[in-house]
Amino acid sequence: MASENRTKKWRGYAINLLLFVLVVAGIRFWQQRDMASGQAPSLQGVTLSGQPYILPAHPRSPVLVHFWATWCPVCRTEQGSIAAIAHDDPAVITIAMQSGKPEEVVKYMREQGIAFPVLNDPDGSIARAWGVHAVPVSFIISPDGSVRFVEVGYTTEIGLRIRRWLAAI
Repeated sequence: MASENRTKKWRGYAINLLLFVLVVAGIRFWQQRDMASGQAPSLQGVTLSGQPYILPAHPRSPVLVHFWATWCPVCRTEQGSIAAIAHDDPAVITIAMQSGKPEEVVKYMREQGIAFPVLNDPDGSIARAWGVHAVPVSFIISPDGSVRFVEVGYTTEIGLRIRRWLAAI
């Protein structure tokens, strides 16, 4: 009788775990339904520091394309990780989605003490081209120019570094 109860208990745990995994997978699928895949969309503009930027068709190393917003609390939590990666590797570009005028984004970055390359996307047109509906979103573009990884929501610095490493091999 005790082993039968134990079996039922573990079966219940397994079913609950399976349901949890299915719900998380379903949410991720729904969040990523319109996001760029295959060849990366074009991305070009002038950064807030005045530097022209063009996403290479075939970058030498994997590129982190990160969408964020000044009004996003999750983005604020993640910005230190993005800044650390950008400090170590120039193959990082960020897009400030619907965060206001350039001077407002610059002021926010100064107040937050962050410095990474930013393209401003005040009307969300860049985000629409990439299928981004919510932030933060990180794309890893592999050297062949394709979208290798997409992460919606908070992700860790080590997670992004590992994905970039995987995209390089």
